[in-house]
Amino acid sequence: IAEGEVQQLMNCNDPDTTEESYMQVIYSKTARLFESATQIGAILNDAPEHVELALQNYGKYLGTAFQLIDDVMDYTSDGEDMGKNVGDDLAEGKPTLPLLHAMRNTTPENALMIREAIEKANGMERLVEILAVMKEAGSLEYTTQKALEEADKAIAELEVLPESEYKEALITLAHVAVKRTR
Repeated sequence: IAEGEVQQLMNCNDPDTTEESYMQVIYSKTARLFESATQIGAILNDAPEHVELALQNYGKYLGTAFQLIDDVMDYTSDGEDMGKNVGDDLAEGKPTLPLLHAMRNTTPENALMIREAIEKANGMERLVEILAVMKEAGSLEYTTQKALEEADKAIAELEVLPESEYKEALITLAHVAVKRTR
């Protein structure tokens, strides 16, 4: 987890961060925590190796989905509900997936505006314009779709489990993770 935080710090103010690099950061800083928690649950229950692996993967995909939605919420949620201000990631120069997608799917002028906002960590000055670019590019929808895909992968990992209220709770958790608004 600390490694993920370090990777994110290294990517701060770097508009050339790739989507692959971004996904590695969120795996390391968020998904790994979920992955460890679900794996520990399997270990404590003496689950067979294939069940342990499935639950570990469930946690990885769930954590990835959770972080992707968190990145969307940085631009869509009420600051009071989130406990942080809208656009905080942009203000800190964090190149999250919505920003990376917007830069790749807009005009060169708009891409430059986002690039400079990430480099200088001064995006709050252009937040309204950047939000408009993200909307036009479909960046929030793109990121949400990625989160839904990760949640679907998490749920698919649960196929090894017998039907039970616990399995249903894990399925519900995956749905809640991508539908949350805070």
